[in-house]
Amino acid sequence: MTKGELDPQIVALLKEIEKQGAPPLNTLTPEQARELKHPVFVKLGGPPEAVASVENLKIPGSAGEIPIRVYTPEGEGPFPILVFFHGGGWVIGNLDTHDSACRSLANGAGCVVVSVDYRLAPEHKFPAAAEDAYGATQWVAANTDRLRGDPTRIAVGGDSAGGNLAAVVSMMARDKGGPALIFQLLIYPTTNLASFDTQSFSEHGEGYILTKDSMAYYRDHYIRGKEDAENPYASPLLAKDLKGLPPALVITAEFDVLTDESKAYAERLIQAGVPVTYTCYEGMIHPFFTFPAVVDRAKEAMAETAAALRSVFGT
Repeated sequence: MTKGELDPQIVALLKEIEKQGAPPLNTLTPEQARELKHPVFVKLGGPPEAVASVENLKIPGSAGEIPIRVYTPEGEGPFPILVFFHGGGWVIGNLDTHDSACRSLANGAGCVVVSVDYRLAPEHKFPAAAEDAYGATQWVAANTDRLRGDPTRIAVGGDSAGGNLAAVVSMMARDKGGPALIFQLLIYPTTNLASFDTQSFSEHGEGYILTKDSMAYYRDHYIRGKEDAENPYASPLLAKDLKGLPPALVITAEFDVLTDESKAYAERLIQAGVPVTYTCYEGMIHPFFTFPAVVDRAKEAMAETAAALRSVFGT
């Protein structure tokens, strides 16, 4: 495989998806999309790794309780903590769709992972997801003893829409005076809902799971219009100032509509003096990171992610 060529495992996956004949996402209601997509994500996540403990909790939020799932690795603690936000376009995804990834992150990075089941759109429009993500992060910082965690080693992370939320929570924590975060893990994050006018949208807008049409579907369910789209807490790339944000690992995929905006965000962070590691996985598509059951490079990305977290956490 060379640059500009799909990985053979991705080719096989896309052929299998085409063979299944599922209807286009934008023809489904959100309820139908969840019913169709959630079992697929669980299956492609592969067998879940064992961790020392898994606990489901409900914590107070600004608009009611927020469900979370806490993964604790083997060891004595206090552990560093990763607050994780799942992908799914703010419309689909839940604690179960990303269970396998969170278990691998807990073991690989030697940290407590707190997975956040934020409110989904369109039942709850912007800024509901961002408010839940930030509120959960505040709760984690205030309850590190309960979590056997270290208050000086808290990071945020997520994939796709979850990567967007991790970037947004990092900005909120800076803007609102805390909590102190030491790292942001941004896996092919959405960073600009105000425009799809990029080369990656033009070149990869059809045929690679996340299409231009499906991004429009997610966007239109999540936000109300132009004013929301231009809000930096929905589109972090449009923020005027990115100084003072935590160091970041930004992972992208070569054949992904979001690659250009994810890369542009990484570049803007660097320009603002934020330490950034940027990796584009050749031959990959959105959302390869959560497909380790069928994509070997997902395991490579997980290993890179775990190593980056271990480095910043000192584990």
